[in-house]
Amino acid sequence: MPKVSVIMSTYNCKDFVSLENSVMSIINQTFTDFEFIIYNDGSTDEGKTSDYLKETAKLDSRIKVVDCYENHGLAYAKNQMIEMSSGKYITAQDDDDVSHPERLEKEVKFLDSNPEYDFVGTVAKVFDGNGIWGHYDLVEKPTKESFLWNSPFLHPTVMFRREVLKEVNGYRVAKETMRAEDYDLFFRLYAKGYKGFNIQEDLFEYRIENDPSKKYRPMSDRIQEAKVRYKGFRSLGMLIKGIPFIFKPILIGMIPQKVFYFIRKKIY
Repeated sequence: MPKVSVIMSTYNCKDFVSLENSVMSIINQTFTDFEFIIYNDGSTDEGKTSDYLKETAKLDSRIKVVDCYENHGLAYAKNQMIEMSSGKYITAQDDDDVSHPERLEKEVKFLDSNPEYDFVGTVAKVFDGNGIWGHYDLVEKPTKESFLWNSPFLHPTVMFRREVLKEVNGYRVAKETMRAEDYDLFFRLYAKGYKGFNIQEDLFEYRIENDPSKKYRPMSDRIQEAKVRYKGFRSLGMLIKGIPFIFKPILIGMIPQKVFYFIRKKIY
């Protein structure tokens, strides 16, 4: 039985180079006692993603590829992979991000040595096709107040204790969590009294496109996130304090794209 289960979901992959880089960043980890479950979430690209993943599985015996014939979204896919997994610890890897070689080793060491914490993530470098362009800062020891502006954890860096995910029934599959399943999960974990820690070391490279002409998120997704925020702040007993922040994603979506581009550069 592996100590760590790494889970990854992909759908209609458009950049196989990025996918390969992401997969190889896990295969080349200094910590080796893991299984790597890659889930094809009902891709409809005439078998291109499926065929590529089958070839990818030949790279390493720890890789297990699962083909789903219908797309259900990230939350459903992750719950399926959690059920299939057997590791003591579970962590996700997005199909276009890169884990640094010591990421798993340092997160396992932290959880082994700090039983008072239920999950652990890291800070990260931010990159796109042109290279590193920013940094993803996170508070080391998030509190409930840390949830107000954004999620205080970068989800694809986070390693969970298996039993903690089981206690909250994994990811919530709902319309409003389609683009905010991670934020929703962390709200529910903290509402249950669980807590996480962020290692203040760049053990991850997180892809965010830095293109002023590209629309970052549609308004429909922002409205759904507002619903997640409402439920989350209510569950943490801080709804009154959270009211202004519930509307934050909607208000940001009203900012002209070129202005938002400069704001984002300042943030990262």
